[in-house]
Amino acid sequence: MNLEINGLQDLAEAAQALLIFADEEKIFIFEGEMAAGKTTFIKEICHQLGVSDVVSSPTFSIVNEYESAEGQPVYHFDFYRIKNLREAYDIGYEDYFYSGNICLIEWPEKVEEILPEHYIKVRIRIQNEDKRTLSFIKI
Repeated sequence: MNLEINGLQDLAEAAQALLIFADEEKIFIFEGEMAAGKTTFIKEICHQLGVSDVVSSPTFSIVNEYESAEGQPVYHFDFYRIKNLREAYDIGYEDYFYSGNICLIEWPEKVEEILPEHYIKVRIRIQNEDKRTLSFIKI
């Protein structure tokens, strides 16, 4: 599934489309170059899930935990700064990935070897300053 985003005003609709597309899938990986809008899109997904906490990139903590409107945990990962897989093991990644709760993963290429077998891949491509192309793929 592909969507064109022409500005921040389109993010809510895109996040809703992703959640419908995902159906029962809980693992989402986000690919895109630096400043493509991965964290911004994740913030909107969390908003659509009813997260009332401030959503920010867990660049230094690696993972942030939020709570959805239904009281379910939502895990947001940013693996950009990890140097090796040992760091993912040290945070207990398997407890998160296999919890049955939503996991939103930035920089998944850093942990590709340990990703679950099935997930939704979200690709964000920059077209210009405001416009992005989003691709949703079930793996």
